[in-house]
Amino acid sequence: MSKKSTATPDELGSSLHGKASHAEAAVNSSLSKDQKIGLYRLMVRIRRFEERSLRAYQAKKIGGFLHLYIGQEAVAVGCCSLMGKDDHVITAYRDHGHAIAVGMELNPLMAELYGKATGCSKGKGGSMHFFDPSRNYWGGHGIVGGQVPLGTGLAYALKYKGLKGACMTFMGDGAVNQGAVHEAYNLAALWDLPVVFVIENNGYSMGTSQARSSAGDLARRADAYHMDWGVCDGHDLYEVRANMVRYLDRAREKCKPSVVEIRTYRYRGHSVADPDNTYRAKGEVEEYRRTKDPIQVFQDLLLAEKVLDAAQVEKIDAEARAEADLSAEFAEASPYPSIDDVQKDVYWEADNPGERTSGGRLFFN
Repeated sequence: MSKKSTATPDELGSSLHGKASHAEAAVNSSLSKDQKIGLYRLMVRIRRFEERSLRAYQAKKIGGFLHLYIGQEAVAVGCCSLMGKDDHVITAYRDHGHAIAVGMELNPLMAELYGKATGCSKGKGGSMHFFDPSRNYWGGHGIVGGQVPLGTGLAYALKYKGLKGACMTFMGDGAVNQGAVHEAYNLAALWDLPVVFVIENNGYSMGTSQARSSAGDLARRADAYHMDWGVCDGHDLYEVRANMVRYLDRAREKCKPSVVEIRTYRYRGHSVADPDNTYRAKGEVEEYRRTKDPIQVFQDLLLAEKVLDAAQVEKIDAEARAEADLSAEFAEASPYPSIDDVQKDVYWEADNPGERTSGGRLFFN
């Protein structure tokens, strides 16, 4: 959890000296003070939204699965902050952080968790299916690895249309063993598609450690497809940005795919229905939280740079908590979808009967 640092700016500057190269990378040194604060604010908003949704789940306001992004905030914010107008994002079921990082508002996100008609997917998708095509955000997919061929297809569309964009296709470490992922790697390499496959390696695919489930280095598998690849840590937003920009530029300018493994960590269970500490020691979680919490790391960097002060830290946190609370109030007050909504958004012709050309029945009662 983010908290006010007790170290002086000089002490922080000394302890963070090793991170200077990432901060000095052009993609980071060019950020204005307001832009840096905006990135910090995004991470805090993600954390507080997730914490508020957890309380709603525990109060039985949310059903089904709830995959929290707590601990991984710097990955989504760092990557999505590099998006240009023709860049796209698609991810797996742990999708709340990416949704907020691309600019989606909290009200429709929380309403979606509640299954309400005002949700971003009209209450029909829930936690695993956040979407916003207007922001080039394509979800949110519940099938392990199922989004990876789709992200490759988005990259194909960019190349077909002659656009200088890239598709960041996120997956977890457990997805890399799925056959569909390797089929997508193969086509991306064969066809020179502008896709960056991003492995968010939080160490545990559901409840099994990477050491017990996946042989070898995850990103290095790209070698077999003659794709460029890299590995970086995901708790330092500057490091994420400094590494990702190279692969995004490669996709945009050279139309070449790549694989980037970002080492990160989640504080909660695979979903909140799962026990947190049955497959890992409590001390492991606490050690990461103490030394590598992404919000705390970036907060300390900005304090050392004199971009932030203690008063701003408190204000940003209070605003994020209030915004998350208001989103829960919005969700509570919103209506559920009607019975008639069950047959909407299924077939285009059903929603546009005036332009229907097919015959026969679309639905069977």
